[in-house]
Amino acid sequence: MARDDAGPDFIEALARGLEVLRSFKPGRPVATLAEVAAETGLARPTVHRILKTLEVLGYVRTADRGYALLPRVLELGMTYINSLGMWDIARPHMEKLVAQTNESTSMAQLDGSDIVYVARVAVPKIVTLSVTIGTRFPAVATSMGKVLLADLTADEVDEVLEEASRSGIVPRWRPTPNELHRALREVRAKGWALADQDLAPGVRSIAAGVRDGDGRVVAAINVTVHAAETPVEKLTGEYLPLLLHAAAAIGNDWAQLDAQPVARGAG
Repeated sequence: MARDDAGPDFIEALARGLEVLRSFKPGRPVATLAEVAAETGLARPTVHRILKTLEVLGYVRTADRGYALLPRVLELGMTYINSLGMWDIARPHMEKLVAQTNESTSMAQLDGSDIVYVARVAVPKIVTLSVTIGTRFPAVATSMGKVLLADLTADEVDEVLEEASRSGIVPRWRPTPNELHRALREVRAKGWALADQDLAPGVRSIAAGVRDGDGRVVAAINVTVHAAETPVEKLTGEYLPLLLHAAAAIGNDWAQLDAQPVARGAG
């Protein structure tokens, strides 16, 4: 579909190809031509040509009455993560945090009204929701999302949340604008956020921001527990200081990396 605000350099065919890739949803390993067309609003012949192109490029394969994504799609997300070096920076601190708490920890960034997981160190425990790199959840109902939103101005928060979530998840906590802004003010004052089964039953977490050298929150990390096993008091009393230390350490390493001069070739 044409975009009225697109400039002369906008490539519509590329945009349509990305829309087709984004139309594949969690829990639906195979998408039919009709489903992709309905999800994207594109004509079936257009969708068919795009899927055949993606098949040649190794991003999708034909499956039972439809198409399925191939692992090569992961390269698109991992290129972003690796380009920032965030995993190499965060990994030792996140692994130490997991060793101290015996609970899973993740890192996420804001993408529209969702958070997207960009790093994770997990422990083998049964939780309500499955999480992997690239998983997205509505930001307002997660501890990491609250931390990331709290670093924005009130106007920026409203603008971000105008974009509909692409997670496919309906959270338990769906605050009014006033409730959300009040909650974000509390997060700004404390420097960390709690989500007590706001996203789904049994999922309880705390999160803190990772700041760059300019003091901006560029990511958030959390500690996630099962609500039936770990009370809020233990999460905020025992695990929170460890989480805050890990977030500060990652931010310090990140700032040092940013401060290094860019290597330039001779000549």
